[in-house]
Amino acid sequence: MSEIISSGAWLPLAFAGLMGLSMLIYAVLDGYDLGVGILMRRADDAEQDMMVASIGPFWDANETWLVLGVGLLLVAFPAAHGVILGHLYLPTAFMLIGLILRGVSFDFRAKVKTGHKHFWNNAFFAGSLIMALAQGYMLGYYILGFQEGWGAFVFSGLVGVCMAAGYALIGACWLIMKTEGPLQIKAILWARQASWATIAGIILVSAATPLVSTRIFDKWFEFPNILFLAPIPLVTGALVCGLEWVLRSLPKDKDRRAWVPFAMTVGIYVLCFIGLAYSFYPFIVPDQLTITEAASGHDSLLIILAGALVVVPAILGYTAFSYYIFRGKAGELRYD
Repeated sequence: MSEIISSGAWLPLAFAGLMGLSMLIYAVLDGYDLGVGILMRRADDAEQDMMVASIGPFWDANETWLVLGVGLLLVAFPAAHGVILGHLYLPTAFMLIGLILRGVSFDFRAKVKTGHKHFWNNAFFAGSLIMALAQGYMLGYYILGFQEGWGAFVFSGLVGVCMAAGYALIGACWLIMKTEGPLQIKAILWARQASWATIAGIILVSAATPLVSTRIFDKWFEFPNILFLAPIPLVTGALVCGLEWVLRSLPKDKDRRAWVPFAMTVGIYVLCFIGLAYSFYPFIVPDQLTITEAASGHDSLLIILAGALVVVPAILGYTAFSYYIFRGKAGELRYD
């Protein structure tokens, strides 16, 4: 252990962990506000204003974690950055289009005449859906190791649809926690509907990941690995079943457990992330580049680490502070 520390071999692993943590936090935080955007079309005008109010203080800052994750990929793993974004340039372009559309729509809906607000609400929905589909497609394509062909295209597209459903699920759970009355009741129904497609996506990815790589298959199903790893799918299944039970009981619960569906969905996200991380470790580009091979030089990583030790706590602190300040139920949307 002392040799690993003195040699600096821990640095690539530390940055891989930091990058993975950034992407997980992004998936949870921006996931729920993308989900709220995807659900906008299913609400009336007053409910849409309340939905926007529930994410208004957070949505823009949530995307900081995506910038951090991609930035770490660029500076700490430049070789992997070139390979990954080289294969994913088209869905990345669509994701950026969706990001721009969301930002423009969010501001314009507050400034246009009432008769034009509907257009920008639809644009916010479209931008959110485009981003979700693009991110899911990128995940599916990455899982397949950037294989080409119609089979890879269809699989990646299906993962994109299921990713959008997963974001709709966590977005609906966010609305359950942050709203009251008829909108909360609708959000419970939306969460139950989205959960089925989310479960399908988890099953699809869980089945495909070991099948595309004998290395991953062996990591999961060789004895005794299968015994140590069994808690991951078992706890995930328990959370899925528990989520369905809680959603069924919420309308009768008088809001006492409105936070539970969101917490359980976050737990599902975390367990799925752990499963994927275990599957692909030690590779950062599936079966092509390991974390160590793709990493920058030792001195470069030390300089980057100095910056990360300042930036990451600052982002964490700001995020925690903003969620503390705007805790509780969302209020009436005001721009004065």
